[in-house]
Amino acid sequence: MLENLPYFQRHLPDDLAKVNVVINQAVQSDVALISQIGTYIISAGGKRLRPIITILAGKVVGYDDDKLYSLAAMVEFIHTSTLLHDDVVDESDLRRGRKTANNLFGNAAAVLVGDFLYTRAFQLMVGSGSMKILEVMADATNIIAEGEVMQLMNIGNTDITEAEYVQVIQYKTAKLFEAAAQVGAILGGATPEQEQALKDYGMYVGTAFQIIDDVLDYSGDTDEIGKNVGDDLAEGKPTLPLIYLMRNGSEQAANDVRHALENADRSYFDKIHDYVVRSDALPYSVSEARKAVDKAIECLNVLPDNEITQAMRQLAQESLARVS
Repeated sequence: MLENLPYFQRHLPDDLAKVNVVINQAVQSDVALISQIGTYIISAGGKRLRPIITILAGKVVGYDDDKLYSLAAMVEFIHTSTLLHDDVVDESDLRRGRKTANNLFGNAAAVLVGDFLYTRAFQLMVGSGSMKILEVMADATNIIAEGEVMQLMNIGNTDITEAEYVQVIQYKTAKLFEAAAQVGAILGGATPEQEQALKDYGMYVGTAFQIIDDVLDYSGDTDEIGKNVGDDLAEGKPTLPLIYLMRNGSEQAANDVRHALENADRSYFDKIHDYVVRSDALPYSVSEARKAVDKAIECLNVLPDNEITQAMRQLAQESLARVS
């Protein structure tokens, strides 16, 4: 966990406290239901990886001001709004170890409060005073929406290639990591080379993070991952371990995976889980995540070598530690 690493032991509580001040103020509304649901979903915690990346990207180029923490809160609001909408689309009932907002308050309320958080995020962006940050986030949120639709179109798609899978996760997940790093860099006055390096760093970290999330759906447990194990299969999502099995597993395994995805039926989980753990699907997937982490760390070579870049290396490595 990040809080056990040297830099984060010293600075993470203070950094996140500043972000939480902004979040707690911005989530308030005269409409009671908005504040109730917003506070519920935000208070569930989470890793706060995206806002942490924004803070580190600003600090690594020498910037540390209130605007940085407002932007970090903005990134978390974008993320939280997508979670609210995703849980409705996926019909999820568990998130971060608690009942989802749609489970407690209904789909309509969850969607509408998601819209509130999304638009609140744009109000926080305006506060940065940077047209470029607005441009980056407008483009990023558009691409994230495209990624979610691409994922929806691929439900039950047994012909999806690994390259297509990577494109989906880089759109729907890694893009926000990328934007989180880039806006911190812009606010901090990074050089074009530094900004590109931080942008690429975020993209690679986000890619690794999502691949490991997909691995944990077959190797984690509900308490560890905060959602029901097997949700991806139950939703018919062709993730990397399953794509590997369909291409490299036995004929029987490949056929069973295809059947399970096409029917989006959780009752197949035990059989598919057995195929996954008996094959090289998980080690292969982890190795692909490790490649992304290595690329993320390589991006940092153009930045000053200090405790911030060291923390960013450790943060990238930490995504892999979840499966060790």
